[in-house]
Amino acid sequence: MARKDDPQTVEYETKAKNLLKSELKRKGVTYAQLAEKLASMDIHETERNLNNKISRGGFTAAFLLQCLTAIGTASLQIS
Repeated sequence: MARKDDPQTVEYETKAKNLLKSELKRKGVTYAQLAEKLASMDIHETERNLNNKISRGGFTAAFLLQCLTAIGTASLQIS
């Protein structure tokens, strides 16, 4: 299992964070709006919690997929 301070782990956490932030920006969705969209899926996160979690980048793949589903992202370009 990768350690949190492992350079590769940090690199991919940064990629995940930037991917999610880019999609939110592309869709014009704020953290407050994301919180509302997630709540409609019975996933309860506050705007502040979303800000902190996404800024850290150390979230689960499940959380990433929940957010992308909530904002209506059907496909991603990962470079």
